Amino acid sequence: MPPSSLTKLMTAYLVFGMLKSGRLHLDQMLPVSEKAWRMQGSKMFVPLGGQVSVVDLIRGMLIQSGNDACIVLAEGIAGSEEQFVAQMNAMARTLGMTNTQFRNCTGWPDPDHLMSARDIATLARHLIADFPDDYHFFSEKDYKFNNINQGNRNVLVDKGLADGLKTGHTDAGGFGLCVSSERNGNRIIEVVNGLPSSQARAAEGERLLSWAFANFENVHLLTRDQPLGTAPVWLGVAAAVPVCAPADLLVTVPHGWQNRVKVALDYQAPIPAPIRAGQQLGQITISGASVADIQVPLVAAAAVERKSLPARAVAVLDHFVGGS
Repeated sequence: MPPSSLTKLMTAYLVFGMLKSGRLHLDQMLPVSEKAWRMQGSKMFVPLGGQVSVVDLIRGMLIQSGNDACIVLAEGIAGSEEQFVAQMNAMARTLGMTNTQFRNCTGWPDPDHLMSARDIATLARHLIADFPDDYHFFSEKDYKFNNINQGNRNVLVDKGLADGLKTGHTDAGGFGLCVSSERNGNRIIEVVNGLPSSQARAAEGERLLSWAFANFENVHLLTRDQPLGTAPVWLGVAAAVPVCAPADLLVTVPHGWQNRVKVALDYQAPIPAPIRAGQQLGQITISGASVADIQVPLVAAAAVERKSLPARAVAVLDHFVGGS
């Protein structure tokens, strides 16, 4: 779908990456080209031939959704918007955004400029996780540039219901929104697009956030190294090995879902020794109504050494003769 100004989330991601690496600085001044100055749509009104600080450009891009700010940042970082867009598409592939194709850094209408709702949510999640020191820009309610005070277009941020991220609108894309909010340690990321008005966008965004927080919760389903059972061992000094998940598993599920969860352990038995602690033995499948199956590796919680040669010979003989 046409993402409109939700595109600017990727522009911001690359800018934040440059800041984090030290290749760009908030107080650094970037020149304003005629292309940036002439850019139409939402503007922060950069001065032709002047210079603007990176921090002002970020605020102009995220709070006012300034297309001109995006062009100044893109040209300052990559030399041209075209080269910057190539970096945007490369980063999209790196982040696993499989249904995204950028043609510009602003979201300006282009029939080949497309993103999916899931890709937008994926990008938002990375912005929050990868750049916690810069995420505050999304929650600023207003800023002043050239003695013009401009407010955040994200009504949910202005109302204190969300701490980010971005709105968008074009005739082709309709009114869109990507927001995130955290309450009681639970964070929700929401994407809507194609709505008929800014009022409908704000109302639907607020409704979905309220619904999500009321109906979903974070649940620790598995704890690292906590045994889930034992698996029989073949020719080991121990007859069985405890099995577990390799890492904690925290999932967002409907309220009460964990009370109806089913956990299945899948592995080939018996497991031949030697066995290393942490060795993958199979997989864990967690299933329940209304939630897609979750599969994680099943690993050994302890090591099991192989029996000595004489002991193995006795065990093999006993197996084939005694049938045990």
